[in-house]
Amino acid sequence: MKLENKVAIVTGASDGLGKQVAIKLAKEKVSLALVARDKKRLEAVAKETKKLGSPKVSFYLCDIRKNQQIKETIKKIVFDFKNINILVNCAGVWQKLDVCQNIKEDVVDEVIQTNLIGLINFTRSTLPYLQKQKEAFIINISSRSGIKAQEKQSVYTASKWGVTGFSEVLKIELKETNVRIAVVHQGGVNTGMFKKKGDIFNQDRLIKPNELADVIVFILSRPPQIWLHDVRVEY
Repeated sequence: MKLENKVAIVTGASDGLGKQVAIKLAKEKVSLALVARDKKRLEAVAKETKKLGSPKVSFYLCDIRKNQQIKETIKKIVFDFKNINILVNCAGVWQKLDVCQNIKEDVVDEVIQTNLIGLINFTRSTLPYLQKQKEAFIINISSRSGIKAQEKQSVYTASKWGVTGFSEVLKIELKETNVRIAVVHQGGVNTGMFKKKGDIFNQDRLIKPNELADVIVFILSRPPQIWLHDVRVEY
């Protein structure tokens, strides 16, 4: 896809990987609909991406755990931009490492609602508009945990395996359409996600979010004859 002048929605755009994806797309002259919950950080990302060359940038406060907010947000985006070419589902939360029986109910709800149900509902609401385009793309950020069982990550892993399974079915359902789906299975990324949940460790060896964002933009910018369905990124 030629990215210049396309319209992309990036969820989780206020920080971490979502922010870096927005920055990379701005440099490619992509118009951006930035979605997250933190107004102050979203404003900062919007200003930065405008300076970097994005033709149009708007931000939208939305908690993707709440389906009504998703519906309202998509309506606003379509009104503002008229069309949608790209959806990058970056929004996600971590589950502090622990054995299953010790994970509290509210943590289970937050992780599954954000990482899986929110992603599904955001995609569902966006698909009718993506299907109207000659070329459209969905990038779902899963995880290494979406294809490999890892100790003390039962809930997080369940959410990411769900993302992988959801994406695989979408590929089949949309095979005869102009919407392409890719899933990114990355190892740990050096963001604040772990610290927010109390897992403190040296993250220096982890994947840099700006470098993972390069991979995502690379996927989106492949010529029409080439599509990378699944990408594994390790450190």
